Amino acid sequence: MASIGDIPVQVEGAPAAPAEYGNALPVLSEVRHALAQLVDGGEPTQIDLGAMPFGPGDEDRLMALLGSGEVTASVNALGLTRIQETAYRGVWIVEYLNTDDQRVALHLEIATVPQLLRSPPADLSDALAALETQLAAAEAK
Repeated sequence: MASIGDIPVQVEGAPAAPAEYGNALPVLSEVRHALAQLVDGGEPTQIDLGAMPFGPGDEDRLMALLGSGEVTASVNALGLTRIQETAYRGVWIVEYLNTDDQRVALHLEIATVPQLLRSPPADLSDALAALETQLAAAEAK
């Protein structure tokens, strides 16, 4: 009696690439709309990519379509946050990592400058007071 191992099997071609679910282009269209809002009225937009119904391949395709721009930044506060300008000025990829370098959020931010890089007004007031104190101390010497 033959066993299952006796059945000839022939594998042809390379393994199939992961399926793409087709959500990259709709998100890119949403980015286009948000960029138009920024241009027309100065209104920034944030798109939470973690809330998108991405399947395998969708995030990679979207990132390839957005490309890379000239500006990168990082912020170290309760974990690293990486900010990358895309090939389209005003469109930023913002990736938030926890202290174990695991992604906790991924956003597209459509703005002249990402919100995380803007100094809050209260911090500016504190900075002005500290600078004035330092300047007064330096002048007193």
